[in-house]
Amino acid sequence: MSGLIMKKVLVGGLFGVLNVVRVCLLAAGVLTASACQSESKMLSAPVTGYNHTSAAINRFSVNGAGGPNLGPHEGGGSQVCCGVVPRHWIPGLRAVVEWEKDPDPYAYGEWSERQFSDAWRKRMAEHKKGYSRYKAVVEIPQYDTPGVLKVHFLPCNQVRITAAGTSPGYPGYPYNFSMNMEEPKVCPK
Repeated sequence: MSGLIMKKVLVGGLFGVLNVVRVCLLAAGVLTASACQSESKMLSAPVTGYNHTSAAINRFSVNGAGGPNLGPHEGGGSQVCCGVVPRHWIPGLRAVVEWEKDPDPYAYGEWSERQFSDAWRKRMAEHKKGYSRYKAVVEIPQYDTPGVLKVHFLPCNQVRITAAGTSPGYPGYPYNFSMNMEEPKVCPK
């Protein structure tokens, strides 16, 4: 019996030591993560958009982080969380912007079919065939203070992005596009 009790004490003592080691390692990990977070090189940034065209932007993303839907000539109101930006701007900073565009966003308002009926759904499926999808790698201009990722959709499927900690119309904002931009009949290549 005494051998069995001695084994339990040794095994129990070993597990007790292992538990103390685990707790110490966990505490060290939490402290390290906290220190790293306060000096993080990347920051989370909400995503918003500005649509300067007569098409609808059905969906878009910046480096995979989704943005809000944008009607024609709309933007700046809603934000979706979250993309990431460097705390300090670095030369050559770029982002991948992907988007889907509906060139005739008001078409279904003129259809005679009852909304969401089988005939309407069939017509909508045909309408969606006219959607176009794009992808662009866009340079992010220099910023001093990071802020919201703001994407500008321009005529001819051009896109601009900024992470500046300011907004359109304020000093230091890199773009001053009209919300109602004229769309050329032929886009330059």
